[in-house]
Amino acid sequence: MVIARAAEFLATWEAGVAQAPDGRALLLHRAARPDLGGDQRTLLELPVGEREADLFALRRALFGERMQVRLECGACGADMEFELDAGEFTRTLVGRGEPLVRIAEDGWEVEFRVPGVADLTAAAGAADPRRALLTRCVTAAVHDGRPVCADALPAAVQRRIAEAAQDADPGGDVTLAIACPECGEGTRAELDIASYLWTELDAWARDLLLDVHLLATAYGWSEPEILALSPLRRRYYLELCADV
Repeated sequence: MVIARAAEFLATWEAGVAQAPDGRALLLHRAARPDLGGDQRTLLELPVGEREADLFALRRALFGERMQVRLECGACGADMEFELDAGEFTRTLVGRGEPLVRIAEDGWEVEFRVPGVADLTAAAGAADPRRALLTRCVTAAVHDGRPVCADALPAAVQRRIAEAAQDADPGGDVTLAIACPECGEGTRAELDIASYLWTELDAWARDLLLDVHLLATAYGWSEPEILALSPLRRRYYLELCADV
């Protein structure tokens, strides 16, 4: 697969090699949103579904529409392989674009903002992730006209908040439901686009570095000189090397 701006994405890969998955996801999101100028705070505050849609769009730009996915059947253990359309997935992830969501339930009125990546990361490290997320994202809660804190929300209201958040940001939880062709049972699995895309970028970068090594050995060119070549010319020179 040919990737334009090879030096830029090679630098993104290099920066992410020693990073944890969260750090790699942020690097990929920064590459997907050059319009934000690398503003880390803004990226982390975006709704999770927007981040996922941005990464799917980057995946399409780098590697095309078709995605090969492999899963193991949770019932019989059979390997399942199928294709996804990255473009179609991107369209299903688009939310309503509302930063604040309001619900009313049995005398409760709650206003909350759709969780961002920073919210999920912070909540994941808490003793009670659900409560931590509510505390961060509930901006106002009233019961029978009296203000209350997020900790006082009953389970039914919390479920209603979760449903409203899913409606407002459908890409916040990308889950596949696949029927096994062997046993017919369904398997549900989260599609982690950041991890999927990083795996592809890692394979691409290592292949590219091998190409640089071969051309540098054959012609004595530097890495910047080789990366400055068009992909077509690089491939042609590699073919010449193979013929020697």
